[in-house]
Amino acid sequence: MLRKARAANDRLYYIHLYLAGVFGFAGDLGEARVELGEASKLKPEINSLSAWRAYRPWIAHPLYWALMEKTFNVGLRRAGMPDE
Repeated sequence: MLRKARAANDRLYYIHLYLAGVFGFAGDLGEARVELGEASKLKPEINSLSAWRAYRPWIAHPLYWALMEKTFNVGLRRAGMPDE
């Protein structure tokens, strides 16, 4: 579904960011790094997990963030996104 969204509009940074997390979590680090690079080009201010969390304050809810720490954030870290 995310690939379909990217094909429909590849100018949405968050689609690339989500794909980076998914690919990274799945172990496809090449694709994850490409998508993280695209997200960074489109939204350079989101250059770390803390910046992502600050930019989207609703994801900072402790239960939601805990789930992301087990899945999405793991993938982003594998793709090369730093914590700070």
